[in-house]
Amino acid sequence: MEIDPQEEVIYRLNTAAEQLEAATKRFSIEDWVGTVQASQLTAENAAKAVISHFHLPSWTHDPSNELREILNKIPNHLKNDAEKLIDIVSTLAPEHGRTSYGIPTERITPRQLYNRENAGEALRKAHEAYEISIKILKHLGYKL
Repeated sequence: MEIDPQEEVIYRLNTAAEQLEAATKRFSIEDWVGTVQASQLTAENAAKAVISHFHLPSWTHDPSNELREILNKIPNHLKNDAEKLIDIVSTLAPEHGRTSYGIPTERITPRQLYNRENAGEALRKAHEAYEISIKILKHLGYKL
């Protein structure tokens, strides 16, 4: 099956938007684990939307290395934004496993890990990742 890069970009961006909506709803009902989980997926898919413009993203929850590989293809005036996206994605990536399993070696469950403060920070980063990806993609010619 051949994948159209533009369709993949839009698919990833739509997925990020859905996850961002889920994170926001979960925060409003004080579901801290769910907020962090959806925030991580927002950032992951926002990054993969940008990567998809250049090549099909891999199956990883931390696409920061793929973003680093395409950094030289990002226009100079957007490099700081792309580097911020890399930072957000790499920061939130470990939360994918922690929101599912906690820290098993220490017998800490996911619910014990998260509170309003760290869930709010994850949500803030998810919003920022989504906005950065839109900014980059608009510059690359997408009508969003």
